[in-house]
Amino acid sequence: MAKNEVAVVGVGLSKHVSKRRDVNIAELVWEAVSACYEDAGLKPKDVDAFATGNMPAFEGVNLPEEWGAGHWGAYNKPLLRITTGGTTGGSVAHGGYYLVGSGLFDTVMCIAFEKQSDGNSTMGLNTVALADAAAQLQLGVDPGFIASFGGGAVGVAVYQASSYMKSSGCTTHHLDKVSALCRNNAALNPYSHLKQPGLTPEEVAKTTLLQYPIRFGHVCPATDGACAMLFTTGEKARKLTDKPAYVLSCASASDEAALVGISGSGTTNVDPCEQESCKIAAARAYEIAGIKDPRNEIDLAEPYSPFAHQLLMFYERLLLCDEGEAPSILDSGSMNLDGELPVCPSGGVISTNAIGASAMERVAECALQIMGKCGERQVKKDVHKAVAHGWGGAVNLNVVAVLSDTPRR
Repeated sequence: MAKNEVAVVGVGLSKHVSKRRDVNIAELVWEAVSACYEDAGLKPKDVDAFATGNMPAFEGVNLPEEWGAGHWGAYNKPLLRITTGGTTGGSVAHGGYYLVGSGLFDTVMCIAFEKQSDGNSTMGLNTVALADAAAQLQLGVDPGFIASFGGGAVGVAVYQASSYMKSSGCTTHHLDKVSALCRNNAALNPYSHLKQPGLTPEEVAKTTLLQYPIRFGHVCPATDGACAMLFTTGEKARKLTDKPAYVLSCASASDEAALVGISGSGTTNVDPCEQESCKIAAARAYEIAGIKDPRNEIDLAEPYSPFAHQLLMFYERLLLCDEGEAPSILDSGSMNLDGELPVCPSGGVISTNAIGASAMERVAECALQIMGKCGERQVKKDVHKAVAHGWGGAVNLNVVAVLSDTPRR
């Protein structure tokens, strides 16, 4: 339990596109940071510390915070740098929560970003995947599973999607419907990358098949973009805004060692669809937040889903329904903006994927929805509690945060 109440009072996002040739990394991040200061009504002098994160190996710039800190208002202030793979942004948001909740600082700026056009993210992912796969050969693991890593993230995703479809009854039509849902939501989001208003599942089904069951329309883009959030104490938050978004809890969990237990010790995870660590993290986050029935108490969910099947898979792993139920819930319309439990009103990672920022943008969207700042994509029901999720590490780490319009009593 945090010592202090923690709340989000400001969110800033940069323009998100595939190639931001008009700005360098520091300038790209400043777009989000300056918007965040403006949203919260604060200035750099009001911030006590900073937390930042991205995937520097993908861009070829190590320690980018040393280059950008002065540009962002962090000169001569404490700065914590966090990188945990695809979960980086979520981990940075968790860092901000703990820096304020612990009482160490009152107000913390969290920054997450990626400028993929400056490097080669696919090659960076492949390097990690192939090195890990080589280690697994000594363990007698399924050669098909090993071979999947040669395709980087997509290689793992098709293996995972096939496993999920077999266990849940999900069909390729459900994947098409997920993409259409998210891309139509993204069309209402001025900060999203892919905007495809009116996209239908039938149009998604006609896109190029990459490897069964994943089509081009089921896959996230490579995005340049940044996200910034201001975390402060509940006392200060209530002075700054009439409707802060309180962070009730954060939790994280990882499956054994890596994809299949890189050291060969402990319990191995040979099926990336299981995501037991997500269930553990979600259960812990709900417990800390005082949520006993997430299915009925959560009003909005932002799962981290760069591939269509993951929206359904993580909806289940976030304990919002029983395993295998998500496809039928999608069919019912419950996940729509006007549904019972809207999912990814932002458009999700499948529409915008600035890797280092993506998991933070899930937390940011929950905060914005709670504060009623989402414009056309604002969901139809009042959002009292929302859950944000991030997935990454070495396909083994899950991070979960629960936000609310009221502090924990």
